[in-house]
Amino acid sequence: MKLEDFDFDLPEGLIATRPVRPRPAARLLVAQGPEGWSDAHVRDLPGLLRPGDLLVLNDTRVIPARLSGLRARQTPQGEVHARIEVTLMEPGTDGEWQALVKPLRKLRPGEEIVFAPGFSAEVREIAEGRARLAFSVGGAAFETALAEVGAMPLPPYIAALRAPDAADHEDYQSVFARRPGAVAAPTASLHFDDALMAELSARGVGFARVTLHVGAGTFLPVKVEDVTTHRMHAEWGEITPEAAAAINATRAAGGRVIAVGTTALRLVESAATPEGEVRPFAGTTEIFIYPGYRFRAIDGLMTNFHLPRSTLLMLVSALMGRERIHALYQHAIGQGYRFFSYGDASLLIP
Repeated sequence: MKLEDFDFDLPEGLIATRPVRPRPAARLLVAQGPEGWSDAHVRDLPGLLRPGDLLVLNDTRVIPARLSGLRARQTPQGEVHARIEVTLMEPGTDGEWQALVKPLRKLRPGEEIVFAPGFSAEVREIAEGRARLAFSVGGAAFETALAEVGAMPLPPYIAALRAPDAADHEDYQSVFARRPGAVAAPTASLHFDDALMAELSARGVGFARVTLHVGAGTFLPVKVEDVTTHRMHAEWGEITPEAAAAINATRAAGGRVIAVGTTALRLVESAATPEGEVRPFAGTTEIFIYPGYRFRAIDGLMTNFHLPRSTLLMLVSALMGRERIHALYQHAIGQGYRFFSYGDASLLIP
């Protein structure tokens, strides 16, 4: 299975740099079964789903993970400063984070980056193109400092077209986000608002909330030609006993379990037994889903349109079949669907 099998040409004009408003006005490409599709909108979900279906929602909350600070260094000529850009990637212990830093060559272990008065980070280690940073504050104080000086970590394909701004603090966050820790949004979730949630509930559609803190590794390219040898980055997730029970009860009653986003899908599949029972889960997952994978607990997926040659394109190809996904994406391109994190969505039910 080669990387080129998951490539396609996308006009740059279809890369969405802002979301539509209101959120459910986004378009929705609906594909059920082995052939055919229909064009709809996210607001049509209550009529597309059945009473007794269950939507699995990822309630992770994106933190403003991009920081800009100054590093001071004493030289024979006096104190010199360098502007340092930091993107938080993965939390460690004792207030430490793995981070991407630019320019990394201007840092040494033991130096301090100051982001604001009272908010700084010490460089503990530099290895493999990353820095390990220990922040001067933790807990609620850390979250408050990030909210004051951090920027939302927009994906590279948006950041290349425009800078983050104040609107992204709301736009790049789902209405059901609760648990801080993600450095990328579960973007299918961005299409829901409170009114749509209420309408779905009135229709008899249930919700199960799980948590997967999405890491920056979700944007890293696949670099191996044989995709089966690719290694995923670990991400922390949790499925509570209540969420697991709701998923299992839905399946037992004949309802469909539909993940909202690939992150929710990957977490549920990580916690499922070979027989399809979902068990409570708390820990990291590195699950990599590509064609040939047998889905255990998920009956469908709502997701945005993904990057060429990406692990997420491989996941939807595993769910629907590679040729069917190729046809769906060609239709979406031809009809002007908007792609990637702020783009339109698809409802995929094999």
